[in-house]
Amino acid sequence: MRVSNVTVRKRLALVLVVGILVFFIIDVRLGYVQFMLGDFLTGKAKDSWSRNVPFEPQRGEIVDRNGVALATNISAPTVYVVPRQVDDPDATASKLAEALGMKKEKAYQHLTKKAMIERIQEGRKISHEKAKEIRALNLKGVYIAEDSKRHYPFGSYLSHVLGFAGIDNQGLMGLELFYDRQLKGKKGSVQFYADAKQQRMNNMADDYQPPVDGLDLKLTIDSKIQTIMERELDIAQAKYNPDGIIAIAMNPNNGEILAMSSRPDFDPANFRNVAPEIYNRNLPVWSTYEPGSTFKIITLAAAIEEGKVNLEKEHFHDPGFVEVAGAKLRCWKKGGHGSQTFLEVVQNSCNPGFVELGERLGKEKLFKYVKDFGFGQKTGIDLQGEGKGILFNLDRVGPVEQATTAFGQGVSVTPIQQVAAVSAAVNGGILYTPYIAKELIDPVTGEVVMKKSPQAKRRVISEGTSKEIRHALESVVAQGSGKNAFVDSYRVGGKTGTAQKAKDGRYLENNHIVSFIGFAPADDPQIVIYVAVDNPKGTVQFGGVVAAPIVGRIMEDSLRALEVKPRKGQIEKERTWLDTPMIEVPDLTGMTKQELQQQLVNLRLDVAGEGNKVVKQLPSPGVKIKEGATIRVYMND
Repeated sequence: MRVSNVTVRKRLALVLVVGILVFFIIDVRLGYVQFMLGDFLTGKAKDSWSRNVPFEPQRGEIVDRNGVALATNISAPTVYVVPRQVDDPDATASKLAEALGMKKEKAYQHLTKKAMIERIQEGRKISHEKAKEIRALNLKGVYIAEDSKRHYPFGSYLSHVLGFAGIDNQGLMGLELFYDRQLKGKKGSVQFYADAKQQRMNNMADDYQPPVDGLDLKLTIDSKIQTIMERELDIAQAKYNPDGIIAIAMNPNNGEILAMSSRPDFDPANFRNVAPEIYNRNLPVWSTYEPGSTFKIITLAAAIEEGKVNLEKEHFHDPGFVEVAGAKLRCWKKGGHGSQTFLEVVQNSCNPGFVELGERLGKEKLFKYVKDFGFGQKTGIDLQGEGKGILFNLDRVGPVEQATTAFGQGVSVTPIQQVAAVSAAVNGGILYTPYIAKELIDPVTGEVVMKKSPQAKRRVISEGTSKEIRHALESVVAQGSGKNAFVDSYRVGGKTGTAQKAKDGRYLENNHIVSFIGFAPADDPQIVIYVAVDNPKGTVQFGGVVAAPIVGRIMEDSLRALEVKPRKGQIEKERTWLDTPMIEVPDLTGMTKQELQQQLVNLRLDVAGEGNKVVKQLPSPGVKIKEGATIRVYMND
């Protein structure tokens, strides 16, 4: 059948239109792929070719308040392999295994694994000498990546507070864990390109994405005070072989922790060598126990604030015990203290006297102040694992529970709670949240990213009450049970504590936690120090005998480290025959050598200079030193 020309033209036109339409669609698609998806597809292709060798960031340093590094980093390279780039897995495995001290079979498994890139576990965080040795082998497909590991330059120093980081530089305990997100930084990498056979594409340049280092953490810790504390705890550990020791130093005016330590301790770099119950328990914030007589400060504060006692004028007779609801509660001194003022009740740490104060307050008032001072709740310190302690439920408090609480028995508290509470009692009456992290700092720019400010929770007592407490506790150290914490020329106040340890509902025999909490200067407190020694051996287990001297030595050296000047108006110490007489240093400035010989009959002289007149002396005038001590004088004309 013959087809007309018109029909042919129509069919050709249709084919042409369809052809144009198909080519248009193809052109649009090609344009879309070229211009819209080009970068995306190129990136995907590069991703399929690319291989990343990771570069770990530097973990932020932890430094004390003066910039002394407490936790830092040291370079520790890591070995990676790209299995498909290895030409001779058997020979490479032999050389790599020998260099890393691993089995050849295990190295061979890494080198033949079906993975784009493989990290050798035995080659993690190796020394630079070992990395240099492996580079010298020139093993194809074996790479050395930059890495670092955590370094604690002072060993076990501040170990429970700092905590430690794991092999992946992740915080596992202490401040390393609490501030892990801020310290860890972001990973970087070196990116190279390989073909389908995993052979390196030399015509494409490597890409380097630098890691972002973590923020530095500045603490409230003063390394000078921390060093003093660590020294004294080491001495106490050697002397008493106790089950444990706890120590805290805090600025009572803002809650800053100046030092914190405990025994047993550990080296954070080798935490795997000690039992988890040692490194997992930061005793100053974790442990709970009966406080003993240090808790009497709270009862005293409540009684003074509520106008229930006049320390100087009121008297109390102590026969050595007090009967409460059929229970006989004894004083530590057999036979009692007899008639005494309530100031002497505080000085003598007389249990029956504090039972009387508790009765005057009543259980509602007594427990209100106990809770207001922060007991039975966490302080909020920025360390994990903090305990709450245990208080009696008010509806279950009878006369006996009220009485024992008044002198620190039957309740359970943490050391940090005691430090925060006593700080409030002596700083003018304000309870602060303790804290240990001061600032987060960008290590590149030096910019302060986060700065903590003191957090006042509430006022618990008046300034007048606080002043009276300071005076009472200063008299405890000068004339009472805390004499062994006395520091000449510095006004120190404090309170002893001796608490029985309980097990299975019964008190243990000859097993006590002995403690002392002190502060200075008594007229303007700058530091509060608490020390508790758990079951000291070979000694009388009293806080005044064991813990008070430790606090006294820490206090004396810490006050000098803080450049706190000696204070006048110190209450005279009630001395025993064991005490060396103390002499106030006279002013020798301007005296001649002849006058010096006439002036100093019970002190020694160390003369410097060739002049005839004294122009300077050490110690300064007014400071009290032991009889027979040496004064250094500088002579000039």
